[in-house]
Amino acid sequence: MAGIAVVTISDRCAAGLQTDTAGPAVGRLLAEQWPGETIGRGLVPDNEGVIETLLKELCHQEYRLILTVGGTGLGPRDVTPEATRKVIEREAPGLAEAIRAGSATSNRFAWLGRGVAGLRGVTLIVNLPGSERGAVESLRTILPLLPHALEVVAGSVVHPTA
Repeated sequence: MAGIAVVTISDRCAAGLQTDTAGPAVGRLLAEQWPGETIGRGLVPDNEGVIETLLKELCHQEYRLILTVGGTGLGPRDVTPEATRKVIEREAPGLAEAIRAGSATSNRFAWLGRGVAGLRGVTLIVNLPGSERGAVESLRTILPLLPHALEVVAGSVVHPTA
C-alpha cells in the first residue's frame, strides 16, 4: 500500500504564477505526525476532469490518505468537491464538518468552505482549503482523528473507549 498524497489544486500555482505554500505546509505537518512515511505530492489546475482522474489514479495505487488543498470555495473555478464526489464511494461528512467548525472559531468565512471527505476503497480523501493558514488549521483540527480512521479503513475492529 502506498503512503499519503497531498494534491494542491490551483490554476495559478499550476501555471507557475504563484508559489504553492499550502501543499508543502500540509506535507510538513503530516511528516511530523508520521515520520518516515512516504508523502507524495501533486499539483493540478482547477479542472474537474483532471482532479477526478488524478484522484482515481492515486486510489488505484492504494494511497491510504489523500489530502487535496484548494478549490473548495465559492468561486466559479472551485470544483474540488464536485470532482471528489465523483470519485468517492462513501462520504465521511464528520471530517468536513469538523474542519468547518474548528476553523470557524478563528475565521468566520470557514463556513463558506465546501470541502468534502470520503472513501474510495481503502483510500480516505479529504478536501482542505487552499490558503496555507486554512489548510494547516483544518488539518490540525482533524489530525487527531486520522490515525484511528485509517486503522478502521484498513480493517481494524478495535475501537477506543474514549
